[in-house]
Amino acid sequence: MLRSNNEKCAALSFYIFLSLGMTSLTIMASLLLGSSIVSADDVVDEINITVPVSCNLEGTGMNSHNATLNNGQYNSAIGETTIKAYCNDNEGFAIYAIGYTDNEEGKNVLTSSTLGSTHDIVTGTATSGSTSNWAMKLSTITSPAPTYPITIQNSYDSFQEIPDDYTLVAKRTSATDIGAGAEGSTLKTTYQAYVGPTQPAGTYIGQVKYTLVHPHDRNAPQKPFACRPHGATIDTITCMQDISSTNKSTILASMTESVAYVLYDSRDQQQYHIAKLADGNIWMLDNLALDPTDSTTAANMSASNTNASSEAIYNLLNGGGTATGWSTAAVESITNDWDATQHNYFLDPIINNQSKDTLVTSYGPASAGGQAKAGIYYNFCAATASTFCYDYDSDPLGEFINVSQDLCPANWRMPSGWGSGTGEYYNLAQHYSDIATQNNSFQYNLSITLSGFLNYASIVDQNSYGYWWSSTANRVNVYTLGSNATTVEPINADYADYGNSIRCLVGTH
Repeated sequence: MLRSNNEKCAALSFYIFLSLGMTSLTIMASLLLGSSIVSADDVVDEINITVPVSCNLEGTGMNSHNATLNNGQYNSAIGETTIKAYCNDNEGFAIYAIGYTDNEEGKNVLTSSTLGSTHDIVTGTATSGSTSNWAMKLSTITSPAPTYPITIQNSYDSFQEIPDDYTLVAKRTSATDIGAGAEGSTLKTTYQAYVGPTQPAGTYIGQVKYTLVHPHDRNAPQKPFACRPHGATIDTITCMQDISSTNKSTILASMTESVAYVLYDSRDQQQYHIAKLADGNIWMLDNLALDPTDSTTAANMSASNTNASSEAIYNLLNGGGTATGWSTAAVESITNDWDATQHNYFLDPIINNQSKDTLVTSYGPASAGGQAKAGIYYNFCAATASTFCYDYDSDPLGEFINVSQDLCPANWRMPSGWGSGTGEYYNLAQHYSDIATQNNSFQYNLSITLSGFLNYASIVDQNSYGYWWSSTANRVNVYTLGSNATTVEPINADYADYGNSIRCLVGTH
C-alpha cells in the first residue's frame, strides 16, 4: 500500500464546548405602583465539531510487474496498478511521480544488479532503434462515470519518460469521500519497454514512486540532493564531481560547444555554469564560491569531492602540520580575516567571503543582464588547499612549477598559467578574439567577470578588471589571467598574497 508521507491520516473527532451565558437583567417601565425588576437566566450551549483533514493514497496490484522481452522487442502493456486517492481537503490534492529505482529519488533507469550501470535501461519512449528504454502512462476510470474524477496532467495520459524530479501527473481541485466504503479518485498505471538489439540478457528492475500532496496547488515535494556519478551524458549528471576519467569523453561528446550547462558542487550545493569551449576543455563560467570557513561546507569536504588529499584538507581546516612539498612552517587554519596584524598573507590560507554574492559586470552566457556574482577571493595559499604556502622572504625556486592540489571539485583543477606562450589560459585565448562585444570573444565565451581582486582588505578594480589564479607558481609569484572589457592579459609575476578569483577546468588533453 502506498500512503502519503505528507500528512498522517486522523480519525474524525468531535469537540463539544459548553458555554454558560451570564444572567440577563431586563428593566420594564410601568405606570403601576409597586412595579418590580424582572430577571431571566439564559443558558446557551455552543457545539463545535472539528473535522481534521484526512488524505491517503492506496495501491492495489502492487506486486512486481514482470515481462519477458527478446532483443528488438517492444511491449506497451507491462502491468497495471490501481491507485486510489482519498482526501477530504476542500482545496483538493495533487499526485506527483518520480523515478525511485534502488530507493533513490530521481533515479529513473532499469538496472541490473549483476551487469552494472553501463547497461542500465534508460527512460524514453522509443519503440525501435539501438537504445533500450522504458516509459509510463496513467489512465482514469470513464465507465461508469466516477463520482470523484481526477485529471491527468503533463500529458501522462500517453507514454512519457519516467521523471527524474517530482512531476505533477494528476490533480483534483475539490474533496473526495473518505472512510469505510469510500470511492475516492482512481488512477491506473502501466508501463512500456523496448529492448535494443545489443542489450545483454539479465533481469532489470526499476521503480516509480507516487506521492499525494494537498491542497492541489501546494509546492511539489523536494527530492534529496544527490549526485549521479554513473551518468554518461551532460543531461544525466547533477554534480561537477560526476565528471570523471571514465565518462569524460562521453559527457564531452554530449555537450554543444559554448553552450552553458548547470551543475552543482556536491560540497556545498552551489550552482555553477559550465561549458565546453573551443580548446576542447570543459570550463567553469562562474567564479568559485566555496567557503571552507563555513562549518557545514568544511564537514562535507573530502578527498573524494575535492582536488586535494585528505591531509591537505585537514591541514587547511585545522591548521599546522608539515608534509612533502609544503612550507616548512606550520600553516594556520583557513580564515576570512584579512587583518595584516594577525596574518602572513603568503603563509596563511585566507579568503574573503563578504562579497561573494556581490553582482559585478560580466560577459557571456553565465551572466544575467550583464552581471554575475563576484564569488570568493582566495590568496594562493588558500587556493591551493594550503599545499603551496611560502613566506615572502623564502628563496625563490628559480622556475615555475604547476601545483597539483587546489580547492576545485574533484576531477577539476585550476588551469596552468601563461608562461612563455604556453598553458591552458594561453591556449584558450588563441581560439577567440579580444573584443567582449563579439560572441566569439575570449571574454564572452569564458564569461569573464570583472570582479577585481583583494589587496589586503581592500577590493580593487571591481567592475574594471578580473583576475584569476593559475596553477603555475614559484613560491611567491604566480601566473595569473587578467582581463577587462577589451583585452586578455597574462600577468607573470602576481604576488601570491593577493586575493584573486578561481576558475576550474576539466582538462581533456
